[in-house]
Order: sequence, then structure tokens, then C-alpha cells
Amino acid sequence: MGSAFDPNVTVTEEPAVVDSPPLSNLTQEELKRIAGYKAVEFVESGMVIGLGTGSTAKYAVARISELLREGKLKDIIGIPTSTTTHEQAVSLGIPLSDLDSHPIVDLSIDGADEVDPALNLVKGRGGSLLREKMIEGASKKFVVIVDESKLVKYIGGSGLAVPVEVVPFCCDFTRGKLEELFKEAGCKAKLRMKKSGGDAAPAVTDNGNYVVDLYLERDIGDLEAASKEILRFPGVVEHGMFLGMATTLIVAGKFGVTVKDRFG
Repeated sequence: MGSAFDPNVTVTEEPAVVDSPPLSNLTQEELKRIAGYKAVEFVESGMVIGLGTGSTAKYAVARISELLREGKLKDIIGIPTSTTTHEQAVSLGIPLSDLDSHPIVDLSIDGADEVDPALNLVKGRGGSLLREKMIEGASKKFVVIVDESKLVKYIGGSGLAVPVEVVPFCCDFTRGKLEELFKEAGCKAKLRMKKSGGDAAPAVTDNGNYVVDLYLERDIGDLEAASKEILRFPGVVEHGMFLGMATTLIVAGKFGVTVKDRFG
């Protein structure tokens, strides 16, 4: 199968911007905050904003709230991608709505678990992949914010999970089908579990579904073909590969903040 890199995507890179103190002295958490704040520079008054989920996106949400309080942003409407983000936004006083009322989103800001050289993403290790994909897929612009640890040579290259949201009914049957589909890539498919008290039970998404995590030893190749194969299984709701969706990538690393844009 072919490479995950898309030769038809043009990626431009701005010169690195190094904050003070040098970014090399900062923790991963501080790098996430820098990336989140940088993304909010794309936000303008009057926008409908998709509010992402996760440890990096929370800084962007907090920054939007801060600018609203200062009067530097006005008339912002947020559409949260998870119940966790909804709770954060409510606590910060950000006005909220949904896709039913605002089917076109001006800008979404969210993190990613992996980013490949063609700006394809893995998202959903926090379990919010379906709502994230719905909102970010309805966005005119999708700004992805990460620290440099999230950059990979190919999707699944971190050795960590590529999530697939599945219905609870016969979930082990679906898990087995997914594992078989990618056996040539050394796939191990595991139902995500969550401890509750002293017991373990399947982790449940905001939509009441389960998550099967795919662990890959090798590149699965043609991502569009892989996407279609995953979605053809009746028990699958959605997968965590976000292909061709990111329009801008902001990476905070030890040498500065890099901004890459997709064209075409």
C-alpha cells in the first residue's frame, strides 16, 4: 500500500518564533499553553468557534474567555466538542450553541494525538472523536495545536492508540473484525476499559458508545482506503483518523513555535 504522505498537499512553514525564556527550558505543559495561545490569534470578533477537547485545547478555550473579559473579542459563540469542554466553557462564561443552530463554523481549534507529514491526524484518545469530527468537519478553518512530541512519520507511528468508536452491541465481534483488517500492520485491537471503584468496565463516550483502540506496529499505507474499510463495518460509528481536515498546524517545540498551512 502507498505512503501516508500526500504529494498533492502543499505545506508552508513560517520562521520559528522563540519566546522568552527559551522554549527549550519549558515543560511540555508550558509548550501546550504557548501553542493554544498562538491559535487564538486566528480568532476574530463575531466568529462561531469550535472549542476542542484535551490538554492542549483547554488553554485555547481559557484564552478565548480571557480576551472576551478584556473586551478584545466580542460576539463569540462557542460550540464545544465534548461535555468536558462544555463544562469548562460554561464555567468561563463563553456563550455556547450547537451545530443545529450554527451549521457552519468559522474556525475550530483543537489538539491532536498524532500529526503526520501531510497534516493527517489521530484524535480521540480522550474519547470525543465523533463530536470533534462533526464540528471540525463543519468548519471553514481548522487550526490544530500540538507540542512537537505529537509529530509522527505515519499514522499510528507513536505506537499508541488509533481509536475507533463502536456500538456496544457485540463489540468484541467488531473488535475482532478491526484487528483482522490490519493484521498485516501487526494490529492489536483492544476494547478501552476504565476503572470504576475496584472494577473495570468499558469506557463510554459522550454518545454512549464504546472505543476500540488499534495499536499498530507498521504503517497501514493508504489512509483513505483504510478509512473506508473501517467504516464499512456495521458496528463502527466513526474512527479517529482526521484525514485532510486540518488547515493550519501550530507546533510548539524547544526551538520555537512553527506554523504550517495546507493549501489546495
